[in-house]
Order: sequence, then C-alpha cells, then structure tokens
Amino acid sequence: MRGMIEEITAALGANGLIPRGGFLFSDHESGPHGASGAPAKSLLLVGQAGAAPWPHFLRWREQQPQAIANPLDTWSRQVIGDVAQEFGARAVSPSDKPYLPFQQWAVRAEGLKPSPLGILMHPQYGLWHAYRGALLFEEEIALPEPRESIHLCDTCVEKPCLKSCPVDAYSTEGFAYQACLVHVRGANGEPCRSGGCLDRNACPYGSSYRYPPEVQAFHMASFARAAN
Repeated sequence: MRGMIEEITAALGANGLIPRGGFLFSDHESGPHGASGAPAKSLLLVGQAGAAPWPHFLRWREQQPQAIANPLDTWSRQVIGDVAQEFGARAVSPSDKPYLPFQQWAVRAEGLKPSPLGILMHPQYGLWHAYRGALLFEEEIALPEPRESIHLCDTCVEKPCLKSCPVDAYSTEGFAYQACLVHVRGANGEPCRSGGCLDRNACPYGSSYRYPPEVQAFHMASFARAAN
C-alpha cells in the first residue's frame, strides 16, 4: 500500500497538489461512504503548500468558459476526481453540501492547531497552505502518522497577525466578517484587494511559501464577491 501512496503523490504532483496526511476511521465511527457506497475505512487529504498549483490552474482556466462561478473549486474537483477514479477512491471537496468536517479531519490527519486567524498553522508552511479535497477509500491503506510539532502561535509573543488589519477584523473575540467585507469592498480596501489580507501577511512563519500577490488578489476578489 505504500507504493500506492507514492503513485497517488506522483499523480497529484502533476498538478502541483500533494497528499496532506490521513487516518483510518474507527469501527465506531459513522464516516462518509466510499466509491461504491460502502463506508469508507481510510481518508487521505489532498491540498497544497504555497502556490504550487497556480500555474496548472491558470493553464486549465484559459481553456474554460469565463462564466464559471467558482473556477478553482471546479478545477480542484476535476483534478482530484480524476485521481480518485484512477485509484478506486471517492473524491470529496470542502465546498460539498452538506459540508464535511475538513477542519477536524485536517487536525486529526496532520496534528495542526488553528492560528488566531482560524487558518491551521503548519510548522513548515505557516499559513500558506490549503486543503482542496480528500480521497475516501473503502479499504484500509497505510498512512504516515502525524508528526508532533510545536504550535508556532504559542511561541509568537508579538502576534502581528492581530495588529495589522485597519478594521481589527481578527481579535481574540473571533472574525468580524462584516467589517472585513465592507472594508475590502470600500475605497480604503485596495491594499487588501491587490495584496491579500494584511493580518495573514504579517505572520512571520512560512514566508517562503507565501502566495504571490496575484494569487492573494484572486482569493480576495472571491471573498469580496461573497453575499452579505
């Protein structure tokens, strides 16, 4: 089964994606179903580190109609779906409804903890990573154990991620969604629209994986289009 994981890694890598850890469902869990409808026994998360998928996504996007509402989700579903079909798995996405507990799965698979911004803090990638989907298998597959690591936010005294936003969207009280949205859409929100969240960019960890400005602008534009 280790060989299969290596083959999956290579298949995902052709589009800049990577396995992001996984786990086995216990006999007492009511997990999602696999490809045939039987209960899944194994889960392998799929995601990215830094902006590695971006050039692959752009090449795909050039060949698609401009009217696609959520192109990155569509691309991710297609790429991960193709890999799932090749390896006899079922692909699921964070945007599937009813929503699946991807955040909980990620904590379990990689042993990560949330940052003050809600994004899981990775010991290598910092805040510059994402989960794009998961593969569900109806058999048990060999998966690496999550590595124990220091939660970097616990070692960060200054907490610049809570001090850089002009409308204090993030605080110990949580995320002020509406205040952030109004600011990003407004006349003073240009730095956020063109370069991404100022609080996220203020984090000192994983800077070599920081998304380029055009990638951050893409995600911020998607956020700005969100319904109130």
